[in-house]
Amino acid sequence: MRGLPLLLACAFLSPATWAAHGYALWGDMKYPPGFPHFAYVNPQAPKGGELRLVSNLRVSTFDKYNPFTIKGNAPAYLSGLMFDSLLAGAQDEVGSGYGLLAEDVEVPPDGLSATFRLRREARFHNGDPVLAADVKHSFDMLLGPHASPGYKTALEDLAGIDVVDERTIRFRFKKANRELPLTVGGFPVFSRKWGMENGKAKSFDQVVMDIPIGSGPYKIGPVTFGKDITYLRDPTYWGRDLNVRRGSSNFDRITVKIYKDNTAKLEALKAGEFDLMRFFSAGDWARRVNGKRFKTGELVKGEFRHKLPAGFQSYTLNLRNPKLQDPRVREALGLAMDYEWMNRQMFYNSYQRVRGMFMNTDCQANGMPSPEELALLEPWRGRIPDAAFGPMYEPPRTDRETTLRDNLRRARELLKQAGWEVRDGAARNAKGEPLVIEYLDSNEGGQRVVTPWARNLEKLGVKLNYRAVDFALYQQRLQKFQFEIVTLAYQGTHTPGQDYVDLFGSKSADVEASGNLTGVKSPALDDLLVKMTSAKTKAELLPACRALERVVSHMHIFIPQWTAGTHRIAYNAWRLQPTGSMPPYAQGEAWAIDTWWARPQQANH
Repeated sequence: MRGLPLLLACAFLSPATWAAHGYALWGDMKYPPGFPHFAYVNPQAPKGGELRLVSNLRVSTFDKYNPFTIKGNAPAYLSGLMFDSLLAGAQDEVGSGYGLLAEDVEVPPDGLSATFRLRREARFHNGDPVLAADVKHSFDMLLGPHASPGYKTALEDLAGIDVVDERTIRFRFKKANRELPLTVGGFPVFSRKWGMENGKAKSFDQVVMDIPIGSGPYKIGPVTFGKDITYLRDPTYWGRDLNVRRGSSNFDRITVKIYKDNTAKLEALKAGEFDLMRFFSAGDWARRVNGKRFKTGELVKGEFRHKLPAGFQSYTLNLRNPKLQDPRVREALGLAMDYEWMNRQMFYNSYQRVRGMFMNTDCQANGMPSPEELALLEPWRGRIPDAAFGPMYEPPRTDRETTLRDNLRRARELLKQAGWEVRDGAARNAKGEPLVIEYLDSNEGGQRVVTPWARNLEKLGVKLNYRAVDFALYQQRLQKFQFEIVTLAYQGTHTPGQDYVDLFGSKSADVEASGNLTGVKSPALDDLLVKMTSAKTKAELLPACRALERVVSHMHIFIPQWTAGTHRIAYNAWRLQPTGSMPPYAQGEAWAIDTWWARPQQANH
């Protein structure tokens, strides 16, 4: 879901017991009790120096310090640097969490609660101890009316929160849910004093420019609005010697610079104005990441292979629009996209096509449905696409037995079946209205990618209008669902759970700013989501998520785009020292921010 921190998942323990070091989704943890540090860090990494970053947000500046409310834009990286959570995940393992603010977690055999015992040494930036009342306050705010609705969706099965004693907090669940104990473990915790004014707490939506009172390794330092923000490492950070923190947070200063557009960012990198930049454009990476500093070896291009889920970056279609409610129209739009040509001519053959929602995970559906999947699908026959009972959806191709002409011919027939026939050069309905669709974007380079698709749609009599808006308006229109087609990069997961209820649940379709941007409402999807989130074993999970993937894919609410198996990162090798190999599940630049360190000689260059 958008804007949420990493969510963790766990297995229930039986019998109930205090477990000091953490949980794993299916009970198999990589790190045993008492482990000294994560394997991918250098525990002797020196502290000091500065990491100069570029903002990863598609907005030119920020207007608040509260990253959890709906309105406005917070600075890049603020949440991860300033707020600790009860548990911390590892970058070389999926579906596990280890004690951070919490030293112990108790989950009873019935799985209906999770009780966390806080570390006595845990402290906020103002020196106050982190207490159970602060944890409850944080969740009360995140579940309130002014926070992103995704938090509330993620905790839909949360029945209540009890302060057991000063350092013990219990979360009660409406039903047993395999992910909830560590979902709550992954949420940020902040002080009750954040937003206090004259002894009274302000409404959470009024906590805007108040300096956050978190317990993370960094605090806000110098700020130049519109230009940069600097985070300063807290040398007295309470958790610096914990095994989950050892070897991390090594830079004394992390400065995040802000530039107007991608071209300005690239030129600033070449000029040595910052130290690290992750690239998402294959064209930039192949043709424009060069120059004098690359020739001298000061700047280095690194491609780091990962094992992350592919996610499902897609053209996202808003079914709230009458023009897009017929699945035949949606399928026709997808048939007009010639991905193979785009990959050759525009992407330097550096991508692979997205396929479904769970690509590169055990949840990925392949071939025909298994008997277990069919058992979940059968009750909905006639109310889900018939194709869901057959082979898994494959995006149309133009480089094998079918050509673009074949696909367009099929698309024209689908449009005709849906009541759109070409007359006077345009696909028109029975009222004579032309089929015109707006593509909304805030990325200045987006039109180049959309243009080939628009040209193919013109051959069907469909007009695709490209509309570029500034990011603030773009964000507002997404929150209010005022768009027809946009491009969104949905992160994948090895452990799908309640976050998918936010993406595909019927309830979230009517909740402003929710993750259900397509507006899909389907009792069948709701049922499959329940089966998936309530699975108690992996054997129960896999058929449910695969059945869900089949139905969503054959509904054509997304037109799949492309993904890459590497993180493309350019960095200053004279100033930064990477750790060894990138852990397989690291999220791009987050690995560098968390575990790299400054070369001692960086000030000499």
